[in-house]
Amino acid sequence: MINLKFFPSRQIALYVARLFFTRSFAVLGGLVVILMTLDLLGTSSQILAHPGNGDAELWRYVGLRVPQLITRFLPFAVLLGTLITLVGLNQHSEIITMKAAGISAHQIIAPLIIAGLLVAIVNFGFNERVTTRASAALSAWEAVDYGAIPPATRVHSNVWVQNGDDLILARRVSGGGGQVRLDGVTLYDRTGGTLHRIVDGRSGLWRGGELVLGDATEFLVDTGQQRHADRISLGRAIRPNEFTLASADPDEQDFPQLRQSIVALENAGRPTASLRAGLWHKLSGPLSTVLMPLLAAVAAFGLARSGQLFVRAVIGMALGFAYFVADNFALAMGNFGAYPPFLAAWGPFLLFLLVGETVLIRTEE
Repeated sequence: MINLKFFPSRQIALYVARLFFTRSFAVLGGLVVILMTLDLLGTSSQILAHPGNGDAELWRYVGLRVPQLITRFLPFAVLLGTLITLVGLNQHSEIITMKAAGISAHQIIAPLIIAGLLVAIVNFGFNERVTTRASAALSAWEAVDYGAIPPATRVHSNVWVQNGDDLILARRVSGGGGQVRLDGVTLYDRTGGTLHRIVDGRSGLWRGGELVLGDATEFLVDTGQQRHADRISLGRAIRPNEFTLASADPDEQDFPQLRQSIVALENAGRPTASLRAGLWHKLSGPLSTVLMPLLAAVAAFGLARSGQLFVRAVIGMALGFAYFVADNFALAMGNFGAYPPFLAAWGPFLLFLLVGETVLIRTEE
């Protein structure tokens, strides 16, 4: 008779889930301690090289770095924790006992998948509330060589803005709101990808809602003529906030902030494909913990006394690490624009979901 229940008994589900949690978080703790120690050994000299830095700054670095390590290596820890759990159950013939009681392979793995989903939810929340802020603070601290972080300024350098087909380069942008000032402005006037005019201005200010270049030179590509003017208006289509938008880093912004940054950058005509891939990966990344029990399930089945348990564990580990390699490769291709953002973030997840399910079905047969 076929057992159509998704879970085994309540006692078995809680027992397997408890083993999964304890082993996964034990592995995570060990990984974070070892990696943080190695990282600190390599970075402490740079931190202490700044005058006035001491033990407090070292502990500050640890506090900012540990959330990054937890977020990055939690899926690895879940993979290893799952393998340890399943290998232990197999070695003690608990898997065989469950199978003899009529429990299917999917039912044995089901508590681990649900536990992995809970870990994914916690990981997502931790990344949104803690890791993004720690990453932003650490990046700002590293930019000043672990010294005192100066107050934030509203000065940007070499800002490119796309206005329709036209491209505008401002070598220096200062101020905010309606008081934005541009210095060293170059307009590349294009139609259908063909360059028709180049306008250089020493400065750029908004007057009556129009961007006006001062001390400007206009070069007409079609005729080769050049003229100088005290003022050249570029019209109202160009808005001040298009120049004051800072570049966004998916690792340093939470999900709502990153969505707002993408919309603002798109309105300014800036490319956002890599940011959209990072946005989707904020969901697919934590959900990788759901895949790990499925990929490691090959270590759970097969007789331990057959001598192939170690080989099965290696295969499960290889499948897990292959997913991480494919995930990083897809993100890199998404950043280069070779993959669409959705495919770059979700492609490896969906692919290895099918691979894991195929392996489990063949194991059950």
